[in-house]
Amino acid sequence: MKMENRVYGVLGIKSIMSNWNADFTGRPKTTGNGEIFGSDKAFKYPMKKMWQDQDEKVLYIKSYRIDDKSDKIQPKELSERYEEIFGDKIDKKTPSREVLKNLFSSIDVINFGATFAEKEQNISITGAVQIGQGFNKYEDTRIEIQDILSPFRDSTVKDAKSTTLGTKIVSDEAHYFYPFSVNPNSYDNYIGLIDGFEGYTVEAYEKFKEASLIAATALNTNSKFGCENEFAFFIECKDESKLYLPDLAQYIKFQKGEEKSTIDLTGLEFLNEQNIAEEISIIEVYYNPYTTEIVDEFAGINIEYKNIFTREVIK
Repeated sequence: MKMENRVYGVLGIKSIMSNWNADFTGRPKTTGNGEIFGSDKAFKYPMKKMWQDQDEKVLYIKSYRIDDKSDKIQPKELSERYEEIFGDKIDKKTPSREVLKNLFSSIDVINFGATFAEKEQNISITGAVQIGQGFNKYEDTRIEIQDILSPFRDSTVKDAKSTTLGTKIVSDEAHYFYPFSVNPNSYDNYIGLIDGFEGYTVEAYEKFKEASLIAATALNTNSKFGCENEFAFFIECKDESKLYLPDLAQYIKFQKGEEKSTIDLTGLEFLNEQNIAEEISIIEVYYNPYTTEIVDEFAGINIEYKNIFTREVIK
């Protein structure tokens, strides 16, 4: 069923002694003035990985092949990944309707869109779901560099008699807040062009929402162990609403406490204004009540607070 209403919100990631999003030097990614942030790609990857583990079709995720000539492992090309997922090769005779139908059957494409740059098909799809950059709101974050001793000697180093030494770089604590929006009308131009295509669906949104709440917690790689979903804020507009909202993460503050930390939403009190509030169907706030408190000044809005792990209503 086609989704009719827009959604705006913020997604929060906690990182303790881990590296949520490293740059090419291995350090947590920063802006030119040193502000720590995470890219949208860092948030999308665990979502794609979770979908893949659930046997969903995921096109834009790294996969590998053994090269016939060199007998070495290497990443697949986009065309090879497309053939692996959909079982079809693309040539001059392949109709664009067929390619589009396949692309939209992939859970990551139906949510995030795609740049499908192939020789015979050059297709760009602007995603219904747009995720911005997630900035760290914790001011006292420190970068920790750990020395790691390898169990092996490096034979390429002349006269090497000891095992090699590496490093692991993490942040002691960081709290990233990502703004996002969902515009279900993004694919309306494709309705009628593709057989059976109805646009962005409620099912696709529900899968995005579920993954946005748990995917980081579920991804336990070495560098991501210690990263978890700690906050999510969803504003569901009414059907046919004309409300358009800016980046909501800029209005949120984080404060570290001795027993519990505080996520301050009082900067979003402008949502109480009548011409805005009347356009909102419901606000859902998911957070970790064991470590976090929510402070806000919402009034006259249908709002629910839920445990991000159990989904039980808190208050």
